[in-house]
Amino acid sequence: MSDLRAAVAAGALGSEESYRELLQAVVEVARAIFGARASSVFLHDEETDELVFEAVAGEGAGELVGKRFPSSTGVAGWVLVTRQPLVIEELEQDPRFAREAAESTGFVPKGLMAVPLLHEDRSLGVLEVLDRPAQAAFSLKEMELLGLFANEAAIALDLLQKARHARAVLQNEGEDVSALARFAQRLEDAAKPRSACSALSTSS
Repeated sequence: MSDLRAAVAAGALGSEESYRELLQAVVEVARAIFGARASSVFLHDEETDELVFEAVAGEGAGELVGKRFPSSTGVAGWVLVTRQPLVIEELEQDPRFAREAAESTGFVPKGLMAVPLLHEDRSLGVLEVLDRPAQAAFSLKEMELLGLFANEAAIALDLLQKARHARAVLQNEGEDVSALARFAQRLEDAAKPRSACSALSTSS
């Protein structure tokens, strides 16, 4: 049982790292393609009802990952709840902009694009691209491109949550671990009849 548990734990931890790397790649590429000052992915932590920085490129990278704030906060909170993409060229003039929350991150953007990260029937989080170079108008093609990034980020977030859940199960010494032990025992029991049949066929 200990060997099986260690193997599953290693797999869960390894998966979490790979999914975090995928999220980081998404924000890095999104920032580069849109020429933005920053890009970030937020995860909605349903247990605490908070938005959590999971990946950041550009301004705040290396400092904001793990930072939390209430899920109803600012533009990200609006996009999470409504499940609608949003483009704001002048944030200071938008009532949804939470300046205090932005100041707490050390970076106050002037404009942004934000899309919800949707998987099946769940709103997992938000992808934002902040402070693109000034241009005449935001195009539909840009929104379609941002949607592609959102799809990749949503898949990675879903897998990240599943990996974390698997790790939590392994760390729990209650019923979940007992269930894993029973499952392992069933696998061993199921293998015994096949081994016996193989021995009989060999002797005959």
